[in-house]
Amino acid sequence: MGYLDKTSITVDAILTKKGRELLAKNDGSFEITQFALGDSEIDYTLFNENHPNGTQYSAEAIENMPLIEAIPDGANMMQSKLITLARGTSAIPYIQVGNQTGIELAQGAVQAIKPRTFNINGNNQAGTESQGYRFTIIDNRLREYIQATGASTRSQRRKASPYGSNDTTNNQTANVTTINTISNVATAETVVGRTLTIQATTNNALFSTELPSLTTSLIIEGINTGARITVPFTVNSTTT
Repeated sequence: MGYLDKTSITVDAILTKKGRELLAKNDGSFEITQFALGDSEIDYTLFNENHPNGTQYSAEAIENMPLIEAIPDGANMMQSKLITLARGTSAIPYIQVGNQTGIELAQGAVQAIKPRTFNINGNNQAGTESQGYRFTIIDNRLREYIQATGASTRSQRRKASPYGSNDTTNNQTANVTTINTISNVATAETVVGRTLTIQATTNNALFSTELPSLTTSLIIEGINTGARITVPFTVNSTTT
């Protein structure tokens, strides 16, 4: 979703496949209950306190930037969500995982990931978010299974089609395991918890001599703070 014209409240919205399906029913089942705001397309380095026309023009370049249209791909939008920090917070929370440079596994290998959020309870204080983290793998063909455990809220499993549709299933427990299915289509998948366990795919058909390794992105979002980190997820073929 994106604003087309900053001079009036005109919004360009792209419905997901599931959203179009609900809207077509015309029975009230289509209802927007949640939304998020972001400013990923804004270049704040253009803010000029020394503008020759005075400080009131400091943000002129930013205000006149062309705004992007709606993008249905969650991997390329909302990279910088606007969040509400707790009263008294003076530092932006951020997430770290064991290896900031990425996750690299051989086929069939398993790895546990336990993020830590810094500035969660004051400056430089690190901890685990009570409501857990939202783990999204952009191409779920590269995982054999993905499991998130330990969240204090109900877990969600969300699979997004390449057309943008989202099918969300709420589960009474915080332990969600999804077993890989053979697919030629890259789809995103999300699980919620405090700790993620992921196994690299064992599907040899994805690899070739020209493609001995494949890489996608793993996005980790803190549910309490809105902090976010994206790390590369690489699987190396073990076949000859």
